[in-house]
Amino acid sequence: MPLAFWLLNYGGMSVLVSTSSRRLGVAIAIAVAVATGQPDAAGRKSSRKLDAALARMERHGGHRTRVIIRVRQGESASVKESLRRTQSDLKYDHGTISALTADLRGDSIDGIADLENVESVSIDAPVEALAVSIPATSGTALRRTLGIEADRSIAGRGVGVAVIDSGISPLPEFGSRIRAFHDFTRGGIATRPFDDYGHGTHVAGLIGGGGAATADDADVGVAPRVSFIGLKVLDGRGRGYSSDVIKAIEFAIENRHTLGIDIINLSLGHAPYESAKTDPLAQAVDRASAAGIIVVVAAGNVGLSLTTGLPAYAGILSPGNARSAITVGSAHTMGTRRRSDDVIGPYSSRGPTWHDGYAKPDLVAPGHKLLAPVSEWSELPRKYPLLKVTNGRGAPTFLTLTGTSMSAAVTSGVAALVLEANRAALAGTQPDLSPNAVKAILQYSALPMRDALGVTYDHLTQGAGALNGDGALALARAINTSSRRGTYRLMSGVAPVTYLDGSPLPWAQFIIWGNNVVWGELFRDENVVWGDNLVWGDNLVWGDNVVWGDNVVWGDNLVWGDNLVWGDNLVWGDNVVWGENLVWGESRDENVVWGDSVLAQ
Repeated sequence: MPLAFWLLNYGGMSVLVSTSSRRLGVAIAIAVAVATGQPDAAGRKSSRKLDAALARMERHGGHRTRVIIRVRQGESASVKESLRRTQSDLKYDHGTISALTADLRGDSIDGIADLENVESVSIDAPVEALAVSIPATSGTALRRTLGIEADRSIAGRGVGVAVIDSGISPLPEFGSRIRAFHDFTRGGIATRPFDDYGHGTHVAGLIGGGGAATADDADVGVAPRVSFIGLKVLDGRGRGYSSDVIKAIEFAIENRHTLGIDIINLSLGHAPYESAKTDPLAQAVDRASAAGIIVVVAAGNVGLSLTTGLPAYAGILSPGNARSAITVGSAHTMGTRRRSDDVIGPYSSRGPTWHDGYAKPDLVAPGHKLLAPVSEWSELPRKYPLLKVTNGRGAPTFLTLTGTSMSAAVTSGVAALVLEANRAALAGTQPDLSPNAVKAILQYSALPMRDALGVTYDHLTQGAGALNGDGALALARAINTSSRRGTYRLMSGVAPVTYLDGSPLPWAQFIIWGNNVVWGELFRDENVVWGDNLVWGDNLVWGDNVVWGDNVVWGDNLVWGDNLVWGDNLVWGDNVVWGENLVWGESRDENVVWGDSVLAQ
């Protein structure tokens, strides 16, 4: 049995791995060590509290680094005093996740991490908009693709979506529906809506564009009557900091009822430097979900190996690694209504999540060459003039963009429709659907996809399947959010099949919960979907082993296809998306290399 050996560099620690060429690719870890759990050269143990970016960074001298410090609940005052003594610059106090953002001198990072009341220290990771440029100008009628074009009664009325992005330009397509606007690149000040980059406007247009200037249904967003709350965290180049995103999420939680925020859309991300259990951005997403806000996140556009150029696994970005998030990959619908020709975009990030091995994405949605409005004065149409579509003199500028940013936006639009449909069915007299319930609805009604050769995509590529607007609305209208204990949540029978282009398409009829596929009576009251635990955790027991298809086995060890195995140890095969270095670069001046990254080419 032939063996291949290679060295995998993970966080600065070399790991020797051998693997057989047999079908399941059973791997043996000769040595696995995570750099962040080892003492540094000086013998300190502080690096156990540092994320991968900080652990490998030179931490000396007066060079300053912007970090997020997670502290024990109620003990931030003493940490603030320590920061003052080290001449550190405190920027934010994140009460929601018990964390502080500060600029630290390089030679004080270890000392702060060594404090007993400090849980972890993470780099304030730069985030970027998750769209890629593809020179084509064919739009897609989203509502028709999703099977909801005939249902004009549902348009997202009464639903508020917080777009945490580069802003929203006050275009005619949005009318007076931008309910509030705050700029977190300038501390969260309230200001007139604007978008100097254009990405956030495009995202908002996909979620709910549609006004007097809209040419036809091909240019209408999924939920054209939603209200928007614009929370600007990205600058005119589409870049920002995790701490600004966290502040925006905290603002959304605090003002959820005042501003009517039901959904947060996060079409941005950064490389995963640590477990979602300590990642500050993922933690903020979990807090928002626990507060009852549906959080939709782009999976990332790093589905191709940096070394081979082929589709690869383990490329989910943060905060797509948050278990409570609805993490969305990208499908290419070929501009048609039929689903038989749909494929997964090769750039779409696949699971599992890097540090934790969570099964992501949760589903995929249209994200290829989608048309939406932008301000002609913003950066994107100037930077990519070939992507512009202008519908006549004086009409707004439309742009075709591709990426999981667009897929997340489409999913947020369908989530808005789901909320409205359920409220209408219950005449507004019952509680809203929880974030867990909305995720279950979208996954259960999803349509499994096959590649160009007819082979079913695995769950680390497509999640439960492709977003199905028609099926999601059918379920939403049938669910009673406050039925009696032990009874079914469905008020009427729902056939688990959707007809598109004359073809019957069966639903997935399962959800992915942590690392488990769950099926059966999901809509009985006592099922996990309806529980209080908003984290789709690891402890759900569904038989001794779960076998799904030919190439996925769960149990004591988890095997996903031919290339990935994990259990007690994480072992990745040849096609790992992060290549040999998880940390994408450093600059002595800014700690990151902005440049043109694989996130927004």
